[in-house]
Amino acid sequence: MATTAVKIRRQFKALERNAHGLWQVLKAVASTDHPLLAHLIPIRRCNLACTYCNEFDDFSKPVPTELMLRRVDKLKELGTSVVTISGGEPLLHPDLDDIIHRMRERRVVSGLITNGYLLTADRIQRLNRAGLEWLQISIDNVNPDEVSKKSLKVLDRKLQLLAEHAEFHVNINSVVGGGVCNPQDALTIGKRALELGFSSTVGIIHDDSGQLQPLKEDERRVYHEMKQLEKRSFTRVNAFQDNIALGRPNQWRCRAGARYLYICEDGLVHYCSQQRGYPGIPLEKYSVSDLRREFYTEKSCAPHCTVSCVHQVSIVDAWRAPQRPAPAGSPATGLVQIK
Repeated sequence: MATTAVKIRRQFKALERNAHGLWQVLKAVASTDHPLLAHLIPIRRCNLACTYCNEFDDFSKPVPTELMLRRVDKLKELGTSVVTISGGEPLLHPDLDDIIHRMRERRVVSGLITNGYLLTADRIQRLNRAGLEWLQISIDNVNPDEVSKKSLKVLDRKLQLLAEHAEFHVNINSVVGGGVCNPQDALTIGKRALELGFSSTVGIIHDDSGQLQPLKEDERRVYHEMKQLEKRSFTRVNAFQDNIALGRPNQWRCRAGARYLYICEDGLVHYCSQQRGYPGIPLEKYSVSDLRREFYTEKSCAPHCTVSCVHQVSIVDAWRAPQRPAPAGSPATGLVQIK
């Protein structure tokens, strides 16, 4: 269990994070000319090879630290509210702490998505010192199988270390859908997360192009049970998943390229992890005019999208600014995943 000192620091950081979050919400309502969330990739390499994932390789080198720091500075210049470091496996980057610390210095909310394998007590404490504000681990099953090694059996000791040492918020995401052999595993994972004091969410796993896969009856039952477990202390703007569970499209205004940016290891801005290639503009050249263009551009992949972070940031602007169909021949009229 965490010491009293860790609990106090955790509570203080939660108050600070919530206050900052409220300010960012007010800022988002007042203006549409800045991103709310950016995913920043410091390394494409991963130490795992989950068969449903198309966001990794086993050979890429880390992005040079000076480039990563410049990208953080540029995102701050664009007014970005939250930057989430993902990958690949971001803990493989040798200077990850410096990148997170730069976000802290620039007053950008810092998040990290990791598979958790490389966490140790010392590594968690270094993340505390760097100023990390939240961390998410997705756990796919209770026991590892040929689809995924991100299992509760392997990672439970890592979760205990987080419960003891982490001063940042921890969310455990479990999944239902294609490739998951036992839907009931999601409930086991969710209950364990709450037992350790974390928040718990459930996601519907997408196909290899990020598109909708309707759930089977037993999967839908587990999905709705998981929804009852979810705590209110983490992002819960996920009603769109109810349609996905039934195989229904969502009618919404995707603001990728404007409110949400995905910056790959090459420093290019993309709509999301599943639609890499568009608009494909270098981050250092990205401007308010690019944000405005993409804010108003309709994306053809939106109705069947399962990428929750894009849905969540777009909901802020669901009530305003109808989008226009993309001009004929432009990337948004025929999005394809770039692997």
